[in-house]
Amino acid sequence: MRLPHKTFEKKLFRSGYRRIVAVDEVGMGCLAGPVVVCAVLFNKKFFAKSHKKLRWLRDSKLLSPKQRETFFQELMRVSGFRFQVCYCRPKTIDRLNIYRAARTAMRRAVKKLGVRCQVSGVRNIRTPKFNLKSVTCNLKPAIVLVDGKTKIAGLNMPQVAIVKGDRKVFSIACASLIAKVTRDKMMKNYAEKYPDYGLEKHKGYGTRFHQAQLATLGPCKIHRKSFAPVARLL
Repeated sequence: MRLPHKTFEKKLFRSGYRRIVAVDEVGMGCLAGPVVVCAVLFNKKFFAKSHKKLRWLRDSKLLSPKQRETFFQELMRVSGFRFQVCYCRPKTIDRLNIYRAARTAMRRAVKKLGVRCQVSGVRNIRTPKFNLKSVTCNLKPAIVLVDGKTKIAGLNMPQVAIVKGDRKVFSIACASLIAKVTRDKMMKNYAEKYPDYGLEKHKGYGTRFHQAQLATLGPCKIHRKSFAPVARLL
């Protein structure tokens, strides 16, 4: 199994960056519940350590719930990083659409970290390993690594969008993990309020059981009414 690694982040630090922000989201394809985003801010000291207990940390989708919780607790014990979690509720998703809602949460999460760019020169950073042509940026600011094809609009910071970044880049895998653990806990809480949908098991994804319960019971308040399987029942 190929694991996400710290090579890219270390290269960025050697190139003059002081901090790295990694961003990922969970819950994009769910029929119920919020889309949750985590932005994690790392400093150089974090990547100077080996973190042996985090060696097998990877994309949260490739981990069992027990593994996610173990890695989450271990990550919370180490120093050299901090994070912010933001989310958009179903009503916002229905109003904006899922993509715009996720990007809104991404902007909020990064801005809540309070990172500001410091202008002191220009340098090109080449990253052929990730099929990126180049990144032109100010020296010694923070840079944002975004999982996916596109950068975060409305964010005045250097950014790199990395397709499947949660499987390639360690910092993005950390953001994925925190976002997933946080959202799963939210969905378990929702399951207590709406007990008949099995939210604690499928976390809002469109499983066969979930859609059967939807057809029988109809949508509840946390279902995304703009999503086709829910919209058909309205």
